[in-house]
Amino acid sequence: MRHTIGFYGAGNMAQAMIAGLLSSGFYQKEEIYVYNYRYEPTLKKVEQEYEIKAISDEKILFEQTDLLILAVKPAVLTQILPQIKKYLTTEHVLVSVAAGVGIQQMAAAIGSHKIIRAMPNTPAMVNQAMTSISPNELVTSEEIQLVVDVFNSFGKAKVVSEEVIDAVVGVSGSAPAYVYLFIEALADGAVAEGLTREDAYEFATQAVLGAATMVANTGKHPGELKDMVTSPKGTTIAAVQSLEESNFRASVIKAVETAARKNHEMSGEE
Repeated sequence: MRHTIGFYGAGNMAQAMIAGLLSSGFYQKEEIYVYNYRYEPTLKKVEQEYEIKAISDEKILFEQTDLLILAVKPAVLTQILPQIKKYLTTEHVLVSVAAGVGIQQMAAAIGSHKIIRAMPNTPAMVNQAMTSISPNELVTSEEIQLVVDVFNSFGKAKVVSEEVIDAVVGVSGSAPAYVYLFIEALADGAVAEGLTREDAYEFATQAVLGAATMVANTGKHPGELKDMVTSPKGTTIAAVQSLEESNFRASVIKAVETAARKNHEMSGEE
């Protein structure tokens, strides 16, 4: 049985998820509740834009929903956990999308409850999110599948151990920003070579989208697909050589490692 879903928080990530849920049709407007911590204008904006049920009292949010998405920043999450403890029942499933706050840390604040850490990314807004799902031992297999289905409705979701959540943050959670930088850099290069800015972004964006789709749909190794377009003494191999000389791959690997390390530091784990 699918549950009503509540969002504690109405910021960018919550809005991305709400937009994805509605556009996919997995949830209807009347099945989605949202409460925003402190800032009322944001709640009003979300209510008007998505026509979902805006809640001004957090107690009502917990009474009306049993699947709760805690879509707040890490510092806010640690602050609100003790105060929402009194609203929790054995039926509630809490899904946190806050980076850096572990299941053990959450359980220490609210006690023994069903907790899932999820790490989606903002492409949820266009139904192309990638989300990791890490449940604790109290969550049933049916509840895990429900949460996977929720996140699959606006992209793809995969159950992984919480032990690898730092790597997930580096390779997926933060990765859209890396890709946006890459698209911007590709366009800048094209503009430098004479293409208009508008055309440059269109060509760069479609090239990245097409390449990603090739990896997803063909099942071929990225290196094999790269080799397919690098002719001897051609333009592509010359460009690849230039990227290698600029430590392109090493820079990307370092970016992933840096994001993962930052997430680990935020969690306060040893």
